[in-house]
Amino acid sequence: MSLSFTTKRLNVIEINASSSMVEHHQLTIALPAILTPAVVANLPGYFQGIDSIAAAEKWLANMLDECRLLMLQSQQQEVVGLLFIYTEKHDAHIGYLLAEQYWGQGLAFELLQGFINLAGTQSQWHKLIAGVDESNTPSIKLLKKLAFEEQASKENGMLFFEFNLKQGTQ
Repeated sequence: MSLSFTTKRLNVIEINASSSMVEHHQLTIALPAILTPAVVANLPGYFQGIDSIAAAEKWLANMLDECRLLMLQSQQQEVVGLLFIYTEKHDAHIGYLLAEQYWGQGLAFELLQGFINLAGTQSQWHKLIAGVDESNTPSIKLLKKLAFEEQASKENGMLFFEFNLKQGTQ
């Protein structure tokens, strides 16, 4: 079943094999403008250099093979960012990004709050886990504001935060 939800300002739609060609095309066209050097600065190498439609098509195909990918649209149907979900046992490892022009507007908070609400209805997930580069202060503050708990483990400059969806399980 595809995941989707809406917030006050966002339409969040899972992109997968059953998505429309229009949605795939819309995302592919938007990717080079979203995955700018500033946006991907602290992300793995495979996020770097997506500066053409051909590179975007290849990147999108790879991402769809390895995770669940949700496209974030504004009320005007403009693609403004992405949410990634990697499932491991009963944990959902999540990542998110917004195009630069949407930074500082509270959209990441709105997105994650909406996703936490949706994830709470998914019986297969017990925890949300987010990894963030230790230099990404805005994301660290955001995760803490949303009650994600910082974990003691740290790996290659990455901090990890967990949100417990199921009370009584840890």
